[in-house]
Amino acid sequence: MAEEQQGEGGVPSADELRRALDSLAVADVLLGALATTVSLGFRRVSAEARDLPQARLAIESLRALEPVLRESGVEEGVLRDLEQARANLQLAYAKAVAEEGEPDRDAGD
Repeated sequence: MAEEQQGEGGVPSADELRRALDSLAVADVLLGALATTVSLGFRRVSAEARDLPQARLAIESLRALEPVLRESGVEEGVLRDLEQARANLQLAYAKAVAEEGEPDRDAGD
């Protein structure tokens, strides 16, 4: 019977995948995705990988999902951390926007 549920080469069977999906909460998946979004947002405001439209999309995504997560009962401490991460990302975004508007100080020296 165990062989029937075990997929070939260690690949999970359909039953194992269904059980795994049944144990997931949408809020947990969203929190994981938002943690990744924060990381990508900070990367996109960095000088090495600057992409301000992508950083703004990260900020707006965080802003849009915070109230939804609050309504779904996500712990207040987790929400505070998410809000703080968004605020820090907004500050980094504003700094990156200001840097984009400044002339290159090293050019011409």
